[in-house]
Amino acid sequence: MKKKFLVTGGSGFIGSAIVNMLLKNNYIVFNLDNEFREKKYLKTKHKNLKNIKCDIRDYKKIEKYFKNIDTVFHLAFINGTNFFYEKPDLVLDVGVKGMINVMDACKKHKVKNFFLASSSEVYQNPIKVPTDENVPLVIPDPNNPRFSYGAGKIISEIILLNSNIFKKSIIFRPHNVYGPDMGYNHVIPEIIQKLSKSKNNIKIQGKGDHTRAFCYIDDFVKGVELLIFKGTNKNIYNIGTSREIKIIDLVQKLIVLSNKNIKIIKTNKKLGDTPRRCPDLKKISKLGYKPKVSLDMGLKKTYKWYIN
Repeated sequence: MKKKFLVTGGSGFIGSAIVNMLLKNNYIVFNLDNEFREKKYLKTKHKNLKNIKCDIRDYKKIEKYFKNIDTVFHLAFINGTNFFYEKPDLVLDVGVKGMINVMDACKKHKVKNFFLASSSEVYQNPIKVPTDENVPLVIPDPNNPRFSYGAGKIISEIILLNSNIFKKSIIFRPHNVYGPDMGYNHVIPEIIQKLSKSKNNIKIQGKGDHTRAFCYIDDFVKGVELLIFKGTNKNIYNIGTSREIKIIDLVQKLIVLSNKNIKIIKTNKKLGDTPRRCPDLKKISKLGYKPKVSLDMGLKKTYKWYIN
């Protein structure tokens, strides 16, 4: 009998990639998503896929779908930096109330396995880079709405780690995952969009000296797949790459791809923006994780998709 997986937020960029991976592994997949985004990323039509439009904050509506489910992937969350600043109450409401509802539904229907999508945002300004999974999680300023997302993820992690209802529960922390068709609320597509509209210059936040390590979506999904088969109960895993790059150098790479003579204009940086972010991948590498798509190749594929 085929195992049944339930994915919350499976219509998002990362969620849809995980749904497609599960279908390729011949699982039956239920996707719960309220279609909050203007853009729907999951375009797959498959006999083993059932899409259900509902809000995870409504326990009465979601609870019944957890019956006979073997494994839950919980990704439903409000993402996008603009939302962190403009709607922090909504970010936390979906994050915390949603997590509690999903956990209660799992407990009622005796779901065996639980995979929680956390975020590199839980690290904020880490005490060391590359950053391993044991670095203390800190909210630098509770008055800054920027940290609503990271706080919601930290709370979700604590709820799961202090639960004993699953045979296997695993937390994975994605680090700057990118690729074709990921919308425009992320740094790479934002830059591509600016370049497509500009003839002379492009504005960036700050001096562009803050760094990130970007992971192509295909590599990321292979990491998640590894955790299904080899991940250890009550463990946390970074998924990403260790190729750290300055944002200004990232912009330069995309300018080269655009074949334009574009000048970079530096502006003020938003309060709360993390100076450096790069994961330590020793833990997941022991399971066999090896990212294969270079940044140059990934950017080329992503740029081509957006321009087309």
